[in-house]
Amino acid sequence: MTLDRFVKKRVWALALVCLQWSAGASAEQTADEGPALASAVTCAGDDRYERGLERLDQITQGQGRAVVNSLSDISPDLGRYIIEYPYGDVFCRSGLTDQQRQLATIAALAALGYTAPELRVHIHGALNVGLTEEEVVETMILMSVYAGFPASLHGLRAAREVFEARAQD
Repeated sequence: MTLDRFVKKRVWALALVCLQWSAGASAEQTADEGPALASAVTCAGDDRYERGLERLDQITQGQGRAVVNSLSDISPDLGRYIIEYPYGDVFCRSGLTDQQRQLATIAALAALGYTAPELRVHIHGALNVGLTEEEVVETMILMSVYAGFPASLHGLRAAREVFEARAQD
């Protein structure tokens, strides 16, 4: 089995575990119960770009837009795709809460092990939609089982950076 195939299998397995783990507490959330936004309520409109930009801002509170803007000189098309597909389509589906999506996202990014900038953005997003620092840390501990200790340690370093940055704000 190639390393790429091995990593992909592990990422899928850990995403499923994280979703199952978080489903009990988060599945009951609605838009008026706090920061976990209900996707169906916040994803009105037919324009994928506008809908995606709104979701991106709701979840990342400006950090995601900075990533997209950083692509404007080299690949504005990729920036548009990031807004339209993940945020305009996938993050607007009603099957998961924003907390569940962010939990699965940070788990997958941590498992990959080479995505520190993206992981930091999504840890911010996880905290923005109502996950706690403890839940983020527990997710990184879980990654030691499914993705190995190096991935877990890298994830914890990214989490520490985010927690410290948010404490300074």
